[in-house]
Amino acid sequence: MTPAPYGVHSEVGALRSVIVHRPDLSLERLTPSNHHELLFDDVLWVEHARKEHDAFVELLRGRGIEVHEHQQLLAEALEADPRAKQDAVERTVSHLTVGPVMVDDVRAELASWDGVRLARHLIGGLTKEELGSARGDAGSLVAVAARPTDFILPPLPNSLFQRDPAAWLYDGLCLNPLFWHARRLETVNQALIYRYHPMFADAGIRFWYPPQGDDTRLDEEDFGRASVEGGDMMPIGRGTVAIGISERSTAHMVEKLALTLFEGGGAERVIAVTIPPSRTYMHLDTVFTFLDVDKATAFMPVMEGATAYSLRPGDRTESLDVHPERSVFAAFEDALGISSLDVVPTGGDDVQQAREQYGSANNFLALEPGVVVGYHRNQWTNARIAEHGVEVLEIEGFELGKGRGGARCMTCPTRRDGI
Repeated sequence: MTPAPYGVHSEVGALRSVIVHRPDLSLERLTPSNHHELLFDDVLWVEHARKEHDAFVELLRGRGIEVHEHQQLLAEALEADPRAKQDAVERTVSHLTVGPVMVDDVRAELASWDGVRLARHLIGGLTKEELGSARGDAGSLVAVAARPTDFILPPLPNSLFQRDPAAWLYDGLCLNPLFWHARRLETVNQALIYRYHPMFADAGIRFWYPPQGDDTRLDEEDFGRASVEGGDMMPIGRGTVAIGISERSTAHMVEKLALTLFEGGGAERVIAVTIPPSRTYMHLDTVFTFLDVDKATAFMPVMEGATAYSLRPGDRTESLDVHPERSVFAAFEDALGISSLDVVPTGGDDVQQAREQYGSANNFLALEPGVVVGYHRNQWTNARIAEHGVEVLEIEGFELGKGRGGARCMTCPTRRDGI
């Protein structure tokens, strides 16, 4: 069988396949005392969040899009190759996570679990109580000092937002070094899927980062100085990638990716877009997304003040030509070869715009040119976009939206057509 032609060649070309993550055990672990640490603004009603997510997935499948579930892929990867479980437990269980005394016992215990159970806890977290007799209380200070409900492995509730830890740029994949400590193990789980799942293992995937797919380097990077997340990464088409420099993505990684893309022939131009480092708009796609080849939506209080730099190959090895652009929108118009980008502002008056941006009003997922998915709650923005000839397919996000991400954030496309 010929491997599937994985690759994401635009932001709005026909979407063929995506990976999502159904609300799970990790979201059930959110409490009033830990939700800020785990980067959520509130505690979700998980049962209702599942219903909202199931409706979203049903909409995608109803439009002919292939949808894969992250936890299921991880479980299948762990069963597909004997090396997968060993890799998983060695990457997540170390003297730094469980203490030196418990390492061997905990690794042996987790390696004995089947893929379904192990995947559930790699994402959902593992408490001292759930670990049971393998925790080695007699000789471990870590185990003795821990309460039964303390985590041996942390929950990863932001797995809901599949966009960030892994992102396809044209015909290559980035396994991203994430900014916040609470999210870093998400990328390890993604690496396990792409390394061991039968759907990907023999597909000949190109890796833009880490080099040659050496995902063990994700454990070694100085993340605070070199981080990037998929919400800032946009393969906009015609050989150009836009990447935000934001709260969570640094210029260091934009520079690294640009050099790698140019060297590997993955792109001809990278447009770096600077936005203020803020939780309110943590990624570029929280203030700007494409709706059609020549249409986009933007939160203008941020995007009007954003600066853009076009990066192209320099005149010597490991160098770049960095060119300041007149505006972000002008840079996109030039890159896409269009006379004018129709930018639809967030809807309503100043107060309504701020409220809707906070509710992911600019975080749309394009299914094809001129057809997008967004939250029903953002009525002012949805109406304004519809006036510009774009079809808005609305989903409920009262609970899902509490993690500060919309339809684009919740999906990792693995196949999308160009424009």
